[in-house]
Amino acid sequence: MKIEAEALNLEGIRHGFFTREGGVSKGIYESLNVGLGSEDVRDTVLENRGRVADALRVSTDRLLSPYQIHSPDVLIVEGPWEDGQHKKADALVTDRPGLAIGILTADCGPILFADPAAGVVGAAHSGWKGALTGVLENTVSAMEARGAARENTVAVLGPTISRQSYEVGPEFHDRFVNDAAGNDVYFKPSERDGHFMFDLPAFITDRLRETGLGKVADLNLCTYCDEDRFFSYRRTTHRGEPDYGRQISAISLEA
Repeated sequence: MKIEAEALNLEGIRHGFFTREGGVSKGIYESLNVGLGSEDVRDTVLENRGRVADALRVSTDRLLSPYQIHSPDVLIVEGPWEDGQHKKADALVTDRPGLAIGILTADCGPILFADPAAGVVGAAHSGWKGALTGVLENTVSAMEARGAARENTVAVLGPTISRQSYEVGPEFHDRFVNDAAGNDVYFKPSERDGHFMFDLPAFITDRLRETGLGKVADLNLCTYCDEDRFFSYRRTTHRGEPDYGRQISAISLEA
């Protein structure tokens, strides 16, 4: 049901990179689909989210995930969501024990952060746009605002689409290279003329290392390649399926 990263097996920290296994969804959403934005049965998704909360030993209302918009925006959370509360962001940070923060993915990079000494954790959703526009750096800064020290912070990248499965066009390549000449290293030509294979995991982990974190790790798991364990938006698109599920990666401070 969930994968744990050795680097995050720290005192006072609970976490999990949850797979698509262990839930109650059917069909294309089988089985641990936690995406309320999908067209899956809502009560089924809520049951799945409850199972995730149980695995993290928190109540369902204390498992928080934002309304993700592929932005660089980060929210600091201090308690369960209130009615009408602003939730649009792509990362959450908290210093409150017993509050699990998570992000949903289906190819984009899920990154979990922890400074156990300061008692601050974070979770970020990083597709190419978020990584390019600063969601990773902003998450680290938000953690520092709550007392974390970047040299004591661990960050782990969970299941993400790999370069072998991520073909992009020339406009995508040009945007990255125009942003920074060194970004060309993350691309290699594909079999289609003018197209490239993009290494999103390497781009994310390099950006994390550049922030000066104490430790950066990558689980080296590809969402596209491992259909049994992970949902993949791109795999769904290639097959012409009508919708797709989402998996969650979450972290909390023990109460």
